[in-house]
Parts: sequence; C-alpha cells; structure tokens
Amino acid sequence: MAALILPSDWIKNWDKSGKNEFLQFFQDLAGKPSGQEFVKDLQSGLYELCWHVIQGNLKVDVAASLLADVMELRDDMPSILADVFCILDIETGCLEEKHKRDHFTQLVGACLICVPDGVLKERLDPETLESLGLIKQAQQFNQKIVKIKTKLFYKQQKFNLLREENEGYAKLITELGQDLSGNLTSHIVLESIKSLIGCFNLDPNRVLDIILEVYECRSDHDEFFIPLIKSYMCEHQTLCHMLGFKFKFHQEPNGETPSSLYHIAAALLQHNLIALEDLYVHLLPLDSSIVEEHKREILEAKQIARKLTMVVVPSEKTDDKEKEKEKEEEKNEKPPDNQKLGLLEALLRIGDWQHAQSIMDQMPAFYATSHKAIAIALCQLLHLIVEPLYRRAGVPKGAKGGLMTPLRNKQAPRPAESFDDLSRDVFTMLCYLGPHLSHDPILFAKIVRLGKSFMKEYQSESRQDIKDKTDSLLSCFLSIADQVLLPSLSLMECNACMSEEIWGFFKLFPYQHRYRLYGQWKNETYGNHPLLVKIKAQTVDRAKYIMKRLTKENVKPSGRQIGKLSHSNPTILFDYILSQIQWYDNLITPVVDSLKYLTSLNYDVLAYCIIEALANPEKEKMKHDDTTISSWLQSLASLCGAVFRKYPIELAGLLQYVTNQLKAGKSFDLLILKEVVQKMAGIEITDEMTVEQLEAMTGGEQLKAEGGYFGQIRNTKKSSQRLKDALLDHELALPLCLLMAQQRNGVVFSEGGEKHLKLVGKLYDQCHDTLVQFGGFLASNLSTEDYIKRVPSVDVLCNQLHTPHDAAFFLSRPMYAHQILSKYDELKKAEKGNRQQQKVHKYIAACEQIMSPVHEAVVSLHLPKVWDDLRPQFYATFWSLTMYDLAVPHNAYDREVNKLKMQIKAIDENTEMPLNKKKKEKERCTALQDKLQEEEKKQLEHVQRVLHRLKLEKDNWLLAKSTKNETITKFLQLCIFPRCVFSAIDAVYCARFVELVHQQKTPNFCTLLCYDRVFSDIIYTVASCTENESRRYGRFLCCMLETVTRWHSDRAIYEKECGNYPGFLTIFRASGFDGGNKADQLDYENFRHVVHKWHYKLTKASVHCLETGEYTHIRNILIVLTKILPWYPKVLNLGQALECRVHKICQEEKEKRPDLYALAMGYSGQLKGRKVHMVPENEFHHKEQPVRSATPGNLQNGPGNTGKPATTAAASAGKTEEGAAEDSDKSKDKSQTAQKTASKNSTAANKVSSSNGSSTPNSTKGSKEKEDKEKTTKEKKEKKEKNPGSTPEAKAGGKDKQKEERSKEEKPIDSKEKTPKAEKDKRKDDKKEEKSKIDGKSAEKEWPKERDVSNDSKTKESSKVEKNAGAGSLKSLVPRSEGVESEREQKRRKLDTHSSPSHSSAVKDNLNDLKDSASKHHPNHSTVLSKSKEKDDEKKESDKSRDRSKEREKKEDRKERKRDYANSDREMSQEAKRRKDENGTNSSKHSKSASPSESPHSNDKDNSKRSKSTSKDKGDLAKPEKTSGGKKESRHDKEKSEKKRDSTGAKEEKKHHKSSEKHR
Repeated sequence: MAALILPSDWIKNWDKSGKNEFLQFFQDLAGKPSGQEFVKDLQSGLYELCWHVIQGNLKVDVAASLLADVMELRDDMPSILADVFCILDIETGCLEEKHKRDHFTQLVGACLICVPDGVLKERLDPETLESLGLIKQAQQFNQKIVKIKTKLFYKQQKFNLLREENEGYAKLITELGQDLSGNLTSHIVLESIKSLIGCFNLDPNRVLDIILEVYECRSDHDEFFIPLIKSYMCEHQTLCHMLGFKFKFHQEPNGETPSSLYHIAAALLQHNLIALEDLYVHLLPLDSSIVEEHKREILEAKQIARKLTMVVVPSEKTDDKEKEKEKEEEKNEKPPDNQKLGLLEALLRIGDWQHAQSIMDQMPAFYATSHKAIAIALCQLLHLIVEPLYRRAGVPKGAKGGLMTPLRNKQAPRPAESFDDLSRDVFTMLCYLGPHLSHDPILFAKIVRLGKSFMKEYQSESRQDIKDKTDSLLSCFLSIADQVLLPSLSLMECNACMSEEIWGFFKLFPYQHRYRLYGQWKNETYGNHPLLVKIKAQTVDRAKYIMKRLTKENVKPSGRQIGKLSHSNPTILFDYILSQIQWYDNLITPVVDSLKYLTSLNYDVLAYCIIEALANPEKEKMKHDDTTISSWLQSLASLCGAVFRKYPIELAGLLQYVTNQLKAGKSFDLLILKEVVQKMAGIEITDEMTVEQLEAMTGGEQLKAEGGYFGQIRNTKKSSQRLKDALLDHELALPLCLLMAQQRNGVVFSEGGEKHLKLVGKLYDQCHDTLVQFGGFLASNLSTEDYIKRVPSVDVLCNQLHTPHDAAFFLSRPMYAHQILSKYDELKKAEKGNRQQQKVHKYIAACEQIMSPVHEAVVSLHLPKVWDDLRPQFYATFWSLTMYDLAVPHNAYDREVNKLKMQIKAIDENTEMPLNKKKKEKERCTALQDKLQEEEKKQLEHVQRVLHRLKLEKDNWLLAKSTKNETITKFLQLCIFPRCVFSAIDAVYCARFVELVHQQKTPNFCTLLCYDRVFSDIIYTVASCTENESRRYGRFLCCMLETVTRWHSDRAIYEKECGNYPGFLTIFRASGFDGGNKADQLDYENFRHVVHKWHYKLTKASVHCLETGEYTHIRNILIVLTKILPWYPKVLNLGQALECRVHKICQEEKEKRPDLYALAMGYSGQLKGRKVHMVPENEFHHKEQPVRSATPGNLQNGPGNTGKPATTAAASAGKTEEGAAEDSDKSKDKSQTAQKTASKNSTAANKVSSSNGSSTPNSTKGSKEKEDKEKTTKEKKEKKEKNPGSTPEAKAGGKDKQKEERSKEEKPIDSKEKTPKAEKDKRKDDKKEEKSKIDGKSAEKEWPKERDVSNDSKTKESSKVEKNAGAGSLKSLVPRSEGVESEREQKRRKLDTHSSPSHSSAVKDNLNDLKDSASKHHPNHSTVLSKSKEKDDEKKESDKSRDRSKEREKKEDRKERKRDYANSDREMSQEAKRRKDENGTNSSKHSKSASPSESPHSNDKDNSKRSKSTSKDKGDLAKPEKTSGGKKESRHDKEKSEKKRDSTGAKEEKKHHKSSEKHR
C-alpha cells in the first residue's frame, strides 16, 4: 500500500522535492469529497509517513512540522491521525526493538499540539498515555472507567411503590377502556397516560403491562393499540419479556393459553414491534420434544398398519382393544397447549405469512398443518389470495360462488391477479399444506380448476417464447398435483366429485405425466405421512374384506363398495385386486363387472396399475419348468382385454408398453395385445377352427363376425374405434406390425437363447398369431386413406424395414384390395355401362393400374434367376389374393341365414318376452339376414371378376426357362410353403390356388409334379414347424388330399377335371427332330397307383417322425396326422402300421411327456373310428393285374424305386436333352434292384421268427435293433446331405445319378457296390437302348406288344414268387407301378415284402407265417384264441382275393403258365407247412413283428452273404432286361436264375432252423 501512496524517492529527496510533493499529495486528497475511499487513502498516507519516522528514515521534528501543516487541511484530520496512532500503538507495542517504540512516543509527543488530549485518551492504550504524561497512573485510570460504566449501564433507578397511588392505575384503565369509535386517537391517549404516570408516580413497565392486558381484552382494535404501543415504548426487549412472562403463566399442566394473547403476539410480530427469535424462546414445547412427538406418531401409524395386515386370533383381538382403551385414557390427561402452534395459527389468521413460514420451518414437515386448525387457517389465507384469479379464470360456466372479503391489513400477502402471481406465495403455501388440503374440499376444487384453465391456456398458446416462460408454471402445477392434490384426495373420504374434478385437470396432461404422478402417489406418498400410512392399511384391510365376499351373484353391492373405496385410494385398492387376480383367474369376470362404479380418474389409475403389474421385474414371466408362460401373466392379459373393452380407458400407455417391450426384444407381453385386440375388436385367432368356421372366414366381414369365431363378440364397434384411435393418435399401428414381424425371427435367434424349445415355439406362435390378428384388425378398421398413408410399399417393407416377405404381403394385401376397388368404382362412374362384360373389363383395367407398380416392386425381392421361371405378375397375384377372391362360401351364408330364421321363429314362439323387445330382436335378425344375403351377392360378383382376370393372366404366369421341375420348386419354395403356414385360411388358400392354377390349364404348370413334391417327403417340413404352424400345414395337406381323393374316387370326375389337362402330361418328348410327337396323359388307373404311392410316402414319413423320439417331431406329426385324418390313411395296411406305431408312443410317453401321450391317445382313438372307412390295398388301386395303357414302361415304379414318384420321374425325363434315353436307364436299374430285393427278402423272411417279434424282447435283440437303427439313420443323414432339398425328379438327369438313387432308395442294409460285370452289362444295354430309341414313334407303338412277349416268358417265375410271398398276407406297403407292369416287376413285388415306412426297418411281411400272417400282424396283444379267429377271417379274405387274381390271370395267360403255376403252388404249400411246424407256438408270440414300424434286422453275417448273392444275381438279371427291345427271353436263362434262387433259399432255410432253436 505504501509503495502506491508514498514513493521512496520522496523520502530520499525530502529536502529538495519530497516535502513539497507530499504536501501537494495531501492537498489533492483533502480537496476531494469525504468519501470512504478517500479517507482510506489519507489514513494510508499518514501511516506510511509515521512508519518511516519509526524506522528512522525521517527525523521526528521534520515529520511533526509537516503533520502540523496537514492538520489544517480538514476538520476531521486530527481524528484520522489519532486512528493511525492507535494502530501504530498496538503494532509497536508488540515489537521487540525498543528504539522503534521510542521513536513512536517521540512522534506522538511532538504532535500533541495538533491532536486534542481527549481524542488521544479515547484511542490510545493507558500505558502509552502514562508514558506521554497525559495521565498520572494507568491503574487508577482503569478503575475510574469501570465505575463510570457501572453507573451508566447497571445501576437501576427503582420506583418507590409506596409513592405510587392506586388511583392512577384505575384512571389508566379507564382511559384505555373508553369507547374508541369517536375521534379518539392513540396520540391523545398517550398524552393522558404520560400525565397519569407523572401525577401518580406510576411505574412505566407496569403501565405497559396494563396496556397489553387491555389490548388482550380488546384484541379487535389493532389500529388503536399498535400505534399506542409503538409510540409508548422505547425498548423492544422489554415488550418481548413482558409477553414472554404472560405465555409462561399459561404453561401449567392443563393450562390453556387464550387466543387473544396469541393474537396480540401475532399483531406485534407483524408490525415488527418484537422479533420472533426473542419471543420464540419463551414458548413451549421445545423443538426437540416436537420432533420426538412426530417420530412417535409415525411409529404408531406403522404399528397400526402392521396390526391391520396381520392375521389376529380372536382372543388377541380383545386384549388389543383393552390396550387401546387405556391409551385413549392416557391421552385424555393432555399436556399444556402447544403455544408455538397457537401463535402460528394467529399469524396465519392475520395474514403474516413470513413469520408463519419461519415457525413452520423450525418443525418437521407437515407437522404443523397436520393440526386441523392450522390447516384450515392456511386454507383460509389461500382462499383470499387466489380469489381474484379464480373469479377471472377458474369459475365454471353458470356457477356463482361465495364472495370472500379480503384482509384489511397491508402486510398480508397480495392477492393473485394472474397465473404468474401464483408462484409468488400460493404454490409455497400449498406445499406446506400437503395432504391436509383435504380439510377444505372447496379450496381443493378451486386449485384444480385453476390448473385446468392454465393447461387450456398453455395448450392453446402458439408462441414458443411465451410457452417457454410458462414451462416453469407447468412444472409447478405438476408438483402441486404430486405433493398436494393426490395425497389430499387420499384423505378425503369417498368424494367422487373431487375425483372427477381432478380428472378434468389430469386428462389435459399426456399419459406419461399422469402415469408418473400415479407412480409417485402409489409408491412414495403413502410412506411420507403418518396419516397416509394408516389410510393405506385401512384401505388394504377393507379391500380384503370386499374381495373375500365378491362373487358373480353379488357383483352390484360389492361393486358399490369397491367404487366408494376407489374414489380416495385407487392405487392401493387396484394393487390388491390385481394381486388377487394373478392368483385366482376366476375372479376376472366378477371384478370386471364390479368396476362399473369407478370414476374416470380411477379407470386411468387402473390402466397404470395394470402396466406396473405387468412390468414388475420381480416376477418371472415363465413357469419354473421354463416351457410355458406364467399363469399370472395370462390372467393379467385376459383382464386387460375385458377391462379395456368394457370401460372407456385410454389405451396409449398399454400399447406403448407392448411396443417398448418388443423394441427390447421381449415378446412375452404380446399376449396382452392379443387379448386386447380379441376382446375390443372381436377378432379371434385360433388354429382350432372348425371347418364351418374356416368356411365362414372366407366370406365378407358380416359372415366372419357371425360364423367365424367361437365366442360371438357383439357390439365391438365403439371399442374397436377406441383402439383404432389410440393406435393412430400415437402412431403405433405400423411400428407394432413391423416389430412383431421382425420379432418372429428374433424369438428364435435372439430371445430363444437358453429357453426350452417348446417355449420358443410357443412364443413364436404367439408373436405370429398376434401379428395376423393385429394386421386383420387394421385391415378391417382403418379407412383406405389411413391404411395407404401408413403402410409403405412391399419393396420398402422388405428391403429397408427388414420385414419377412410373408408378413410384408400380409400387411400390403388389404391395401391392394382397397385400391383396386376404389379405382374400379372410379372407372365405373366415369363410364356408365351396365353390361357385365364392360364391368369386367373395367375391373381388369383397375387391377392393371394398381398392380403394375407392385409387379415392378417385387422384382427386387428375389434373385434375377427366380424370374426365369416365375413371372413377377404370377408371384404378386399369388401373394395379393385371398380366399375371398377365389370362392364364395355359399354353404356358410346359407347356414347363418338359416340360423337367423330359426332365431326369428324362436322369438315368435317365446311368450315370456315383452312385445317391444320381440320387435327389436326380430328387426335385428332380419337386418342381419338382409346384410348377409347382400354380402353374398357382392362376393359372387367379385369372385367372377377375379376368375375372369386370372383366366386372361394365366398364359404369362410361368415361363419355365429352365425346367418344369425347377419351376415347381420355386413355386413351392417362394409361394406355397411360406404362405401355407401363415394362417389357417392361407393354408386353405394355398391348396385351392394350386387347384385353380390346374383348372385354368396354366401352361408350363405340372399339377402332378406339384402334388408329388408336396406329399413326397414331409419330414423336414414337419420337423421345422412350430405347434400352430404344424396345424396349418396339416390343414393345407388335408385340403390337398381332399382334391386328390376326389379325383381318385371316381373315373368320371378324374376324366372331367384332369383327363386332358396340361397338368397331367406324363412324358415330354424332345420335339427337335419331328415336331409331331404328342404328349401322353396319365390315365385314371395309373393315377390311382400314384395316389397309393403318395399315401405310402406319408406313412413312411409319419413313422419316421414317430420313431425319432424327438419331442417336436412327434408332436408335429401327430398334429398333422390328426388334421389329415378325413382323407388319410385310406389303405388298411398303412393304417395298421400307423396305429401300431402310435400305440407304442402312447405306452412310451405316458409317464415321460404327458402332452405327447394326450395327443397320441387322441389320434389313436380317432384313427380307430376311421378304420371302418379304410379299404384293402387291392381295392384302393388294382395291384394284381398289369394295366395296359399307352403309357410307356418308364412310368413303372416298383418296390426297388420306393422313394421315386413314378409319374414325376417321367415328367422330369421331359427335359429336351435327355429324350428317350431315360427309358433304358430306368429299366436297367430296375433289373438290378429287383434281384437285390429278391435275395434280401428271402434272407429276411427266414430270419423273422428268430430275430424279432417277441413281446418281451431279450437284450440281444434290443441291442441289434439299436445298432441297426443308428446305422440306418446315419445312412439317411448322409443321403440327405448329398442331396439337400433334391427330389426324385431332379435326379433323373443322368445314368450315374439314377444308379445312386436306386441303391439309396433300397434298404440301407445292402451297402455293397455293383459288380463290374453288372456295370458292363449296363453299358452294353445303354448302347442297345439308344439304337432302339432312334426310331422314335415306331418303337413306342411296338412297346406294349414286346412287353407281352417278355411277360409270357417270365410267367412261371412270377407265379412261383407270388405263392411264396403269400397272397393273403399283410398288404404290402409297396407303391404300385403306374405304367404297364412287366413280369419282372410282379416277381420283384411279390418277393420284396418291402422296406417299411420306418427308416430303420428292413422287411415287414413274415414269409414263414404265409396266409395267416395278416391276423398275427395286428398290433393288438390279444390271446391266442382271439388271434386264431382273426386268422381264419383273414385267411378267407385272402383266399377270395387270390381266387379273383387267379381268374384274371387265367384269361390272359397260356396253358403252359397254368401248369407251372400249379406245380409251384404245390411245392410252396409243402414248404410252408414244414416251416409252420418248425416255428410252433413261436410265431404266435411274435405277432408284433409284422407291423411296418418294427421290421426285423439280420446280423452282419447275413448282410455279407446277402450282398454276395445279390452281386451274383445282378449280372444275370441284367441280361434278360435286354429283351425289352424285342427279343424273347430264353427258357435256359430263366431256369438258370430259378436254380440260383432255390439254392439261396435252401441256405437260408438251414440258417433259419439254427436261429429258431437258439431262440427257443
């Protein structure tokens, strides 16, 4: 500081310039006005100068003379210098250097002239004064000071009471008590009081006390007494002490402080005559005891709550009541008043908010306002403040309202004129009031109405800057709602009007704000206040009481009680009700019915409570077994559906919750959406539909509503409109659809994770079903404009939004239908022509306009090569049509119309019904009837238009640039399979569409190939389905089988519907050389063979699935089999094979997997019921007699080719490059495979009795079977890996492929390669075949004749084999040949008892048992007696069938054939007898061995021998095949082969003896 004021140069050059500069500096400072900062600068300058003197830098006399000059500059200069000396005195006194202290005293001594002594005596230390000689002794000086101070401050001048005169006080009281209404002022009275004090020697303090006493008695005269006291008193403390003594006087037990005392204390505080801090210490009780009391109250409240929730024994109840009585008596001995609260109330009454607020701040929260008097006083003050604003903005129309008189005093808070004024005091006051606003319902309503009018203003405000300003007010109102309004509502008993008032305010908030408020109310508010803790406990107790007694019968009274309880505490009540519903789902209906007495606010709270219950993180959404969704979730979902349908509750929160869950990848909660849509819109999703319901679902909306659902859900118009509005307002319709579509795969790949496969399937189904249901709702409820505006085009859905194709088309389909119809109407209006033809043309034009962009859009969905076979037009047509477009369900319409007619009849007959009700019901039924008939007519016209359009389009549908096979593959892969599992109606649609494409005679579409591919191998499709998908897939197969069975049943139908249709062409010749080749149609009999083959394939696949042991495989195949039961199985032996296998499943799964057991038992029972409709194989198709037709031999398909579809193999041969060469390859393969199967079967036949069939299998047999099963399944897997997704037709391309096919399709046990010799023969054969085929047509025409010749030469052999196999044995599972059967084929069929449908089995028929084997092979485990009866019946049947076949053969064959046949018959019968004797009773035990699902396996030795014998025979059998070109087979060759077969047979017999003995 010194450096700033006095530079050191001034001191150095003092004499020259320093002194003058110093003086000049001080003159400048002194000339300025005397401000604080300039005084500081003066002090600093003087201090620096003196300090230089003390340090010895400047001489004392020089400095003294300078200071004398400075003193003249200002009047207060001596005082300033004295202050500097005071500071230096203290500083130098502390220094150790004595010379500095000496310099200081010298300087002060030198300045005594210019600074007065009195000033120095005030400022300096007594010791310094003594050293300067200003005082004699420091000690005496100190004593003198003490005496003076005592006299001044502590000595009291007491009035002598003896001098006082009582008359003075009497006069004083008279003065104060006179009438104050006149011109009397406090000033006049004060003068009188002063006179009285002087005249009668009155004590002023006692006078003040009397003034206060009179004021207390006349407390309404504030305007007189307050100025009087103000002008009378000199000390605030005195007044405060007097009031304090007055309060102390009333602090005795049972003492009561008068309200007038509180009033005068409050008035004095308001006018600042006393300080609150001074008075507060005089009041009782202490703050610490108030806190303790508050804590005690909370504790008591919690104990009461705990008691109410505890289960109490009756004896304990009486004890508790006695204790409570004692407590109440104790409370009656009440402590003295709480004076702090009394003062607080008085302050509030006069409107002194500042002091009242400071008192409340000293106490625990809401402690003060929990006392009713204070709460009411505060409410009264609030009334006065909000009155002007309420009059302006809050009063509802038509209401008058009572006027409030404002407070007179000016210190009270200012009334609020605008909403901004509310934030000054009102919001703060309300927060202090908290839940205790419940004491004043009128103020409650006023605040709510003000909130309502503010929200309306806020929402209508368009300017953003003003809106930003009012945001703080909005948050204040939200806080008030949370901290004041809702808690207060809880304390109001059953006030429905307040609940509705609050809803008027709350409904203006978005649901997010409301739900936040309800969450706070439910989870936090009740814990903050002792009163609310009690209320919560009482509500739960009451809710328990009501819920215990709630039944369907007493819904109304219970509903009223629930209503009353819910007006105040809805969150607590609903929380309890929902917890009960989660446990007991039978409560749902009565609870929903009993909620009709709720207010709008309560419904909204219910929606929140439901969402909170659903989102409860502590609850598991899966059951403990992890395979099913928890029952609590299912109960809540069905409650959601019922409640939201019946009552007008806002849905947005619930829908957003489901959307958020989907976004998070959780699909459990889709159950809620499913229920809500089902109940609110009446759209039901179930795969358990009856045929009648399904039929009704293909009609219009009215028919769907009447006949398509299980529950007739009526009056859904309002509820579905609410649901639609909620979805559109919150833009949730499309996001929900897309999230569901994406989540379907998410269930499997993301959400699935560690979950059980069964649960993953369920979730997938739930997700898919909800998507279908929700999409259906949107399609039927959204207007065309809304729908088109929201759903993007297919390419955007698939490519950008990653929606699966099936779901994308499902969402787009209604849009196309809407657009086409609106365009069609537009064209009709433009050109008015009533002719049907014109209408159709307009419809087609409309379709082209709408669909052409779609055709372009779908191109991007698949690779370019897809469009080589299918046209985008065809693809889009398939995906955009529905069953509504293809057919009119006349039966369903008639059925519903008849039902309505019956209803009308019943109404007429009902005598009890009132007439007006009768009339209404009849009108309703008649109106419905008219609507249905109109709808049917409309649909009929529509279907005709669509069919006409398809007829015109069909020629451009399929290009088939690659092959027909490839075309069918793409059609199935991209169209049929994705859609047939989408929904039940889509399943029917797919089957009907295939039929329609066939009926339209679509070019390049092979119907036969399509059906064959559908039925051929269903294992993979079935295995990859979920439970519901397998139901739909079964329905699809059922519809496909229905069509096939219809064609199979009657030649006339077949000829009419398939006879000359392009879909039934079987061979396609290469037309390059001579274009005149005509394609051949498949005739009726061959078609029956093909159908049998399909049935066989289905059996094979079914048994395989049942044998896997996999849960999914078994469940799905049982579901599919149940669905196709009307049309399959039709053949007796296939039915028996299935029955046997299903019976085994029933036994195996009874304990392990009860759901599979139930499915299997259900199917088994139905299958037995269908047995009467099954027919033997020879009735299903003519298998005995070779059928002659123009179809060439390459259509034949015997046992060796079991996996091959006959006609489709021929169809695939139609590839132009292969041409006729196919025939030779196929015939060659057949020759080899025939020999193989012959040798295999002879071995297996002899082994049957020893190796298999025992009903109590031994360990060796079990292990063998296990090994064989493993072996065969491995081989099958390898086979499938080599040919993924391939079909027999696709493999017909080359010789080598065919060889592999044939060998694979045979029994997997025979794994040996073909011998080189056989291959040589095959090559030779190839060359010959090629030569013979060059002639083309001529060779084809000769074909049947040559076949006859070769047949003749082989007669003996075939007849022998026929006997050997036993004509009456169990019907073979062989799919019969579709073309002319050669002798070799017959022989092979008889020998080969056929590889069973089960993949692990080898041979099914037991050759040892011969004619009576069929009876033994029945799966029933009956006694030997009952078996023999069945055996006889079977024998008779088999004899008859054999006789019939003999007669047919006699007509056709020569005499030589008859002779050979007789010989062989004799030999075979002897052999059979011998075998029967050897077997003994063994054969009866092994009755199970013949069932197709359990075929015997031979051990490794037999395998090796068999493979040797087949390799030998292959060559020999290949030779006779060459004669197919026209040469006769020599007798020599035939005998040779016979001998070989006999020798192998003999070997097998020996083996058989040994094994049977072992077995015994």
